[in-house]
Amino acid sequence: MTSRFGDRLNDLAARYVPGGDESVPDADPLPRYLAPLPDWLEAFGLRVVWLVVAVNLAGTAFGFWYYRFQFSVTEPVMWSFVPDSPLATLFIALALAAWRLGRSSEYLAALAFFGCIKLGAWTPFVQVLVNGQGTTPTWLYQFLIWSHLAMVLQAFLLHRVADFRIRAVAVALLWYGLNDVVDYFVPVVGEPHHTFLAAEVVGGRLDHSVAAHDVAAAGAVVLTMSCVFLALATRAWKLRVRAAQ
Repeated sequence: MTSRFGDRLNDLAARYVPGGDESVPDADPLPRYLAPLPDWLEAFGLRVVWLVVAVNLAGTAFGFWYYRFQFSVTEPVMWSFVPDSPLATLFIALALAAWRLGRSSEYLAALAFFGCIKLGAWTPFVQVLVNGQGTTPTWLYQFLIWSHLAMVLQAFLLHRVADFRIRAVAVALLWYGLNDVVDYFVPVVGEPHHTFLAAEVVGGRLDHSVAAHDVAAAGAVVLTMSCVFLALATRAWKLRVRAAQ
């Protein structure tokens, strides 16, 4: 039943969505932990790719607005380390747009894969287990959680359009590893540059010595390591499948 629904949805996209009738790459026979989305949903996401790109660009714009206060109190030289989630959605928008335009970039795909999984999972983890809702309006709190979980899901479209070559994975690891360092351990200029955590506010000031800082840092590092594993495991499986053909 689900498969038939997915086939009908893809047929509708092919008929009525601009560009939806263009071919999409076949699914690789990957294990479920590397390709958790149903094949029909992956195909649908790529058929409506310009809608996915537009949504991510809107999310990027919202994210930069959301970080407006943190930008104002951060030295300009470190601004590139502030808008973590907006950069992740920008990366995937650019990666998918480049693919559809026939200019696929392994580097953009790897950065998008790392960013969407890492920040998409880190934000709900922190919001639920570290911050709690607090004074955040319910609509915004729920939006932050569910929109970031959607980032994780869309990251798993990328195995159809990228091979996760070693150099691209290394670039993504360098960028997000450097982010972990300046966000939590060696800020270089000013205070640590991670997203402000309500749980770190003590007496009206940020206190990075509290346990919340360490928990958030541990989550970020573990997720970076997980992204490396997932990307390299995907590449290994793709090479194995091709060698067997």
